[in-house]
This record gives sequence, C-alpha cells and structure tokens, in this order.
Amino acid sequence: GMLAFLPGEGEIRRVMTALDLPDVTILPLYGALPFREQQKALLPIDGRKLILATAIAETSLTIPDIRVVIDGGKARRARFDAGSGMSRLVTERVSRAEADQRRGRAGRVAEGTCYRLWTKGEEGGLAPHAPAEIEAADLTGLALDLAEWGSDDLPFLTEPPEAALDQARRLLTEVGALDGGSITPHGKTLARMPLHPRLAHMLAVSGKSAAPLAALLGDQDPMRGAGADLSLRLTAIKDRRRDPRFDRIGAEARRLERLAGPTMITDPAEQAALAYPDRIALRRPGDDPRWLLSGGKAARLSPDDALAGQRLLVVTDTDGHPTEATIRTALAITEAAVREVHADRIAEVRAVKWSRRDGRVVARVEERLGAIALSSRHWKGAAPDQIATAMLDGIRQLGLVQSDAACRFRARVALVQSAGHDLPAMDDQTLLSTLEAWLLPYLGPVRTAAEWKAFDILPALRASLDWNQMQLLDREAPAHFETPLGRRIPIDYSGEAPEIALRLQEMFGVTRHPVIADRPLRVTLLSPAGRP
Repeated sequence: GMLAFLPGEGEIRRVMTALDLPDVTILPLYGALPFREQQKALLPIDGRKLILATAIAETSLTIPDIRVVIDGGKARRARFDAGSGMSRLVTERVSRAEADQRRGRAGRVAEGTCYRLWTKGEEGGLAPHAPAEIEAADLTGLALDLAEWGSDDLPFLTEPPEAALDQARRLLTEVGALDGGSITPHGKTLARMPLHPRLAHMLAVSGKSAAPLAALLGDQDPMRGAGADLSLRLTAIKDRRRDPRFDRIGAEARRLERLAGPTMITDPAEQAALAYPDRIALRRPGDDPRWLLSGGKAARLSPDDALAGQRLLVVTDTDGHPTEATIRTALAITEAAVREVHADRIAEVRAVKWSRRDGRVVARVEERLGAIALSSRHWKGAAPDQIATAMLDGIRQLGLVQSDAACRFRARVALVQSAGHDLPAMDDQTLLSTLEAWLLPYLGPVRTAAEWKAFDILPALRASLDWNQMQLLDREAPAHFETPLGRRIPIDYSGEAPEIALRLQEMFGVTRHPVIADRPLRVTLLSPAGRP
C-alpha cells in the first residue's frame, strides 16, 4: 500500500479527481470523514491501494501494509486570523519532527520507501518542531471553557499566552458570555454550541435566520475577489448556486438552523454586528474610503468597491494588517440598527481634545461606541483645566514657541549647567515632556494655534527656578552687562560664547576683562557710528 500526505480535504478530493489509476484503490482519510469511510482506509484489502491522508495519519491511526510514503511537505494548522477575529486553518511547511514521523509510516511491517517532495536545501530550512497550537490559535473558545469549568490554573503542557487570553475574555465580556470573569447563563448557552463564541452569540440572539451568515463566516470566502459586500454571498447561498463551495456552506447552514431558536433578528447586518461588536466601522472624513473600527483599529476599502461610500459598516474580515487593514468582507449597516443592537454599549462622553485639523482645542459631547463617535455636538461647559490639559497635546504637536527674551533665558540656563551647576534642564525634549509641571499653571485661556504662537513662555520658565537658583543664574550668567557709565547692555548667549557689543568709550574705566560663568565675555567694540 501507499500513503500520500496532503494538507486538507480539498486537496485530497482534487487529487482523487485528477488520478486515473484503474489498478489501484484510492481511499481518502481525514478527520471529518465518517467513521465507516475511515475504516475502509485502515482495513487491509486485496490488491494495491493508495491512501490520500491529512496529518491525522501521522500518529492518530494505525494503517497496516504501507510500504511507500509520499510526503508533500505541507500541513494545515489552526492559527488566529487577525482579519476575521477567529481561528483559520492555514497551510504551512511541516517541521522536521513531523516529516520524520511521516517517514516512519513506511516499512513498519517490511522494508519501505519515503519520497519527500522537497529539496535538500529546503529541508535545512524546516523548523525542528511544529509550534504548539495553543501559542497561535484563537483562545476565545478556551477562555469560555475555562470559565465554565471554573478553573484558570489548569496544568497546561504549554501555557497559553496571557495577552491572548485577556483579549479573549474581553470579547466574551462584550458578547455577554462573561461578567466580572464569571460565566453567565448566556455564556453557558454559547459553550454548548459547536461554533466560535462570536458566531454562537449571533445565532443564539438572532435565531435560525442567522444560520446562513454563521455558516458563511465560519468557512472560507467562496467569492474571494468579488467585492467586499457580504450580501452577495448570502444571496448566492439563498439562490442555492450550484457550486461545491456553496453546497458545503448551505449544508452547514441547514445544520445550524436545527440548533437555533426561533427567528428574532432578520437583518444580516444586525446579526453581524452581534458577532463583531469590535468591528463596527465609521467612515472617516474625506474622500478616501477609510474607516475607524469600534475596537480602535483602522481599515480601508478600494475606492471602486460597492461599499466605499457607506458611512457605517460591520467588518467581518480583513487582511489583518496591524496599521490599516484592507477590508475583505463587510455589510453596510444603518445607525439606527447599530443603536438597536448595541444600545447598552453606547455611552455619552464629554471630550475635550486638541484637533490637528482645526488647529484648536475642541470640546464636544459625543455618543461613543468604543472608539467611534456616532454623534457629536459642541460642549460649552468645559472647565478651564480641561481645556489647558488638551492644549498641551496641541503644543507637543506644534512645538515650542518663544520670545527673544525666553530664548536668552534658556541659553543662560544651559551655560550655567555646562559649568557644573545644578539647574533644571531646558532643552526642547525635556520641556515638551514636562509641560504639565512647568507650563500648565501659566497657560491660561490659550486654546488655538494662533494664541499659542503669541504666547510668551518666559514667566513660566522663570517660575521653574526657585529663589536660590535664580540668584545663581543672575550671578553666573547675568542677563545684562553694566558699563562704568551705568548703561545695561543685553548679553547675547546664542553663540559659542556670551557676547556684548558696545561703543569703545563705554568700556573706559574697566580694569579687568569681564567673565561670565568662568568664561571670558566676548566684547565687540563699536565705532561712534555703531559699526564694529
């Protein structure tokens, strides 16, 4: 007998269709195959046979009389898909350990042969072992099971990532399966359903009318590349399009209908909003089709997509890009429908924040669903300290502005610091990172970029030094040089050395060269006409 390893059921069926071997009995073997069909592959037969199997044949089952193994070098594993928010099966290269396990299937009862369909060079790039599924799969179902069992400290062979468990628990809380970390009656209902908790929640609340959508979302997209509108797929399922992909989804939908209760919600967009409370998307201002999701992430569509002009979407799948994902499938939804489905999650928030677009602090009352604002109106009751705190964000974007006097003050401080004296740092980075400490008490009613441009930071800078520090500064780096004639000449600290410029006769009577912070004061003597 021969045993060929393929990634999944789809590949097995395609190979069975393509092969024309009249003298060989070809048998499939995969996890979803009915038990009786699996037994056919496991029992001895008269004549030659070829078993087309997934990784289930590596260790789980004993297959007698195998003399030849053909290893395609691929395996299908469950991985968390950031695009769909659920686990997906992805095709990956096998590890060396898996390849060795497959090779061991040949020749258990007699001398055998293993054919590996990859090069020696590729073999050197194989990982030593396959990663543990728990490290990469979606843990929402596991988190629900743990809550139902009442145990969070099971002795796992491989500990689940804590961040992934926390994310799973947040989602379960959003769909009402957990409350304060404990499972709810609704959560117990979801735990009994053979679906991802997102889809189980949708089916439990919506009833049997959500079965086609649940079946569709739980499978691979049967119309990849045909536009993002999920309603096109639902129509194809309803019309019973003659296609194996839709046949499978339709059969799953009919199975789920038998599990669900009576229809409560008929709108597919409302149903999807139940499954994806973190994927309600509000279109951003501007011409580009870009959205902000209620979970805080950003997404976009091709400008020519049929959904590109929609204000609100329920995003059911993306390419998973961490910065700005491309939407693969979505449904348009009305604001009224969002409010109906998520009435208990919409909160009124009074927000005071810096608007880069307006160049000012704006104060608004917003109705927010997570990160998106469904409505927004001007708020006149913002407190001065709220406005000032929001203005600090604007200042960090705009940068520091300073008068000539403030610039000279900072230069004096820097010079005294360089001489080894202890004064607060006043470089741009330090000042911008400590605005709350030195600037906030002096900011007053400033709330626009124009008002900030006219603001003088010198009083706030001076106040950041105590009395002793000011005395030190005035002694070591005075702001002015007083001539023998009593005139006060401003000292310029902007160059490599402090400097003054004055007429020659004003230096008459000076017997020693002036010194600033242990450095000679650079003196530029001017003619009676004021030229150097």
